[in-house]
Amino acid sequence: MKNCPECGNIILGRVDKKFCSDMCRNNFNNKLKVVEVNYVRNINNSLKKNRRILEEICPEEKSKTTRNTLNDKGFDFNHITHLRKTLKGSVYYFVYDYGYLELGNDFFLIVKDNRSKD
Repeated sequence: MKNCPECGNIILGRVDKKFCSDMCRNNFNNKLKVVEVNYVRNINNSLKKNRRILEEICPEEKSKTTRNTLNDKGFDFNHITHLRKTLKGSVYYFVYDYGYLELGNDFFLIVKDNRSKD
């Protein structure tokens, strides 16, 4: 006789059965994935928040702002989706379709990339 690794009940049925029910099997597997799922969910939430902040600051094609404004709104500089380097060597940090370029003296240029819209 084997016991269910989730609830401890005796497993009835096939010899190779690992759980007493589908509910126990699902609960067991969901617990294994919760750390990974939460990590990804938190990063995705941070990316969405960063995009909303950039969209709010830049309703047109371009806009300027300060580091303080971004920080006050809760922008997380650690989460971006990609980088784009210009021919002049400047590096834009993108969060999906919005990017920012550090101009110096804590000023930033915010841009909206319309190239991916088809």
